[in-house]
Amino acid sequence: MSGLRIGVMFAICAALCAAIVLPEARPAPQAAAPLANDPKLIEDLVYANRILYQQDVLDGFGHVSARSDKDPSHFLMSRSMAPGLVTANDIMEFDKDGEPVDARGRNGYVERYIHAAIYRVRPDVKAVVHSHSPDIIPYSVTGTTLRPVYHVSAFLRLGAPIFDTHEGFGDTDMLIRDNKLGDALAKVLGNSGIALIRGHGFVAVADSTPVAVYRAIYTQLNARVQAEAMKLGSIKFLTPEEAIKAQAITEATVGRPWELWKSRIGKIESQIK
Repeated sequence: MSGLRIGVMFAICAALCAAIVLPEARPAPQAAAPLANDPKLIEDLVYANRILYQQDVLDGFGHVSARSDKDPSHFLMSRSMAPGLVTANDIMEFDKDGEPVDARGRNGYVERYIHAAIYRVRPDVKAVVHSHSPDIIPYSVTGTTLRPVYHVSAFLRLGAPIFDTHEGFGDTDMLIRDNKLGDALAKVLGNSGIALIRGHGFVAVADSTPVAVYRAIYTQLNARVQAEAMKLGSIKFLTPEEAIKAQAITEATVGRPWELWKSRIGKIESQIK
């Protein structure tokens, strides 16, 4: 083959190769990451779970949540597990309807709709606690109103309304397992800081995680003190004005017991891995 023919064929091959355009490499699609909430918010939520377990407000059941600081319509709560074992890696994000944003195979609590419903109608609420405290149950089934007996439970000044699932829903399994039940509970809660659930437990709400934990603990303690006082005779409860004044001073200093409760838990791993 002559050198001329070889040169021509080489030129043709080169032209054809240049005409072929390879597709541009694209990065592999990534799953949407959950919102990056304040690590301090997550740390406080982990402490809340541990503290409420240590204070016997929660046991293997019950849960606590915090409103997201990135999307106020969302909230944070642990996956379904014993509160005393919660770590930062167990915290999940839920939308306004109580559905997980990024489940990754993890299960949420059946009663997460308690939290979703309250956050939807109470923009002032930043944290919610749900407990099955046996100290509360007698008040939920007898109609005896839980009222503030002493100054540290002054937040009960509005009383503790009782939500009865049987009214409007008939015979249920007693769990708040959907948004209809959650909405009904939130309606009974109204503007109160506490609501009892007949034969079930109670919810405590507040504008911060430490205050919600404080209210849950002292709701239980007030129930014990009130039950003991009723054995001795009639009770002189805090007046509405006394309750307003006492609530203002005690909740302004909630950081004191909060730091004490945290010290009893000790340092926790707050970094999400």
